[in-house]
Amino acid sequence: MIIYRCKISGDELFSDAFEPMIVKEDFFYEIEGKNISVSNKIDESAIGANASAEEAAEGQEDLVETKINVIYSHKLQETSFDKKGFQTFIKEYIKVLLAKIEEEKGKEAADEFKKRAATGVKKVLENFKNWQFFQGENMADGGMIVLMDYREDGVTPYFWFVKDGIIAEKY
Repeated sequence: MIIYRCKISGDELFSDAFEPMIVKEDFFYEIEGKNISVSNKIDESAIGANASAEEAAEGQEDLVETKINVIYSHKLQETSFDKKGFQTFIKEYIKVLLAKIEEEKGKEAADEFKKRAATGVKKVLENFKNWQFFQGENMADGGMIVLMDYREDGVTPYFWFVKDGIIAEKY
């Protein structure tokens, strides 16, 4: 299994179970999510409880919530931006990534990233109102912002992750 982490915060963002594809000028990984049902039922035997038949009848009803598997499995935290705030964030984020790329791979790779970033960010800004924004579990300052939108069917969520901001770790 491969876990994809934010290069800056170290937060786990997704895994290869979601079959990432590279999209939008080689700037983003894209994965598709799906809605799942999650029960809030507590396994009382796991905590040493053993309700009598009377008490079991009085217990809470089980609630089942619908969640998006990528968000739920990787504990992504929703955040929000207005367009100006996102532009400020993404400029700073790209600046930090540029420095890391230049340090790791050289100036030529950093220049190439800069070109791809301009195209990728432009794509996000074109449909800014459609995106929802998420961060990794720790919500670290400067960490990657994950973008989520829905396919044309209005039901199937998909996510974009800045490819060069990801570290892949094999387990």
